[in-house]
Amino acid sequence: MYSLTVRDHVMIAHSFRGEVFGPAQRLHGATYVVDVTFFRAELDADNLVVDIGLASDELKAVLGALNYRNLDDEPDFAGVNTSTEFLAAVVADRLAARVHAGALGPGASGLERIAVTLRESHVAWATYERAL
Repeated sequence: MYSLTVRDHVMIAHSFRGEVFGPAQRLHGATYVVDVTFFRAELDADNLVVDIGLASDELKAVLGALNYRNLDDEPDFAGVNTSTEFLAAVVADRLAARVHAGALGPGASGLERIAVTLRESHVAWATYERAL
């Protein structure tokens, strides 16, 4: 299995509901380092997993819709605890939609899986992986 990873970051604000979250129930900020890994069994005709420039551009676009936003105010997340795990799935699903729409080029049609990791810090992160 081949893989290619691109990286970016996103800055958000949010709060959580539930005692399990302790002081994070109050509004706070988070800066996530975001790694997206694309997987495929065979390279495309150009010997690529996916076009790294297109992958980087599409990740930046997906994160741009979240960057510098208070997620508590976003209609898509009304009533949702926007945990790191949850946000990893949001990013993965939005990127998957872009893959299926052709935004990562024709070579991306051979992609099999995508994994998105959001790193909260150097000691804590979450990953969501899905089929394409």
